[in-house]
Amino acid sequence: MENVNNKTIITVLGHDTVGIIAKVCTYLAENNINVLDISQTIVSGYFNMMMIVDMTGAKVPFADCAAALDQLGEEIGVAIKCQKEEIFEKMHRI
Repeated sequence: MENVNNKTIITVLGHDTVGIIAKVCTYLAENNINVLDISQTIVSGYFNMMMIVDMTGAKVPFADCAAALDQLGEEIGVAIKCQKEEIFEKMHRI
């Protein structure tokens, strides 16, 4: 059972282009971050992906991962945001 505190939500939004999933997943794999769940849709040319990842074995701390994915998003023309699952859950409770 993975450590719930190491679960992170990654969202990717932007215009659809070739290779978005590959580039994000390559970064995650290179840093030993495991994808637990992934959902993606394309609506009228807009790409939307949400991933739940486990950072238990990550080679980089959360803050470095979030900064690197933000930079990757800028390079490929999408917005990539990371949030720890417990914060995401608290923010979206009604």
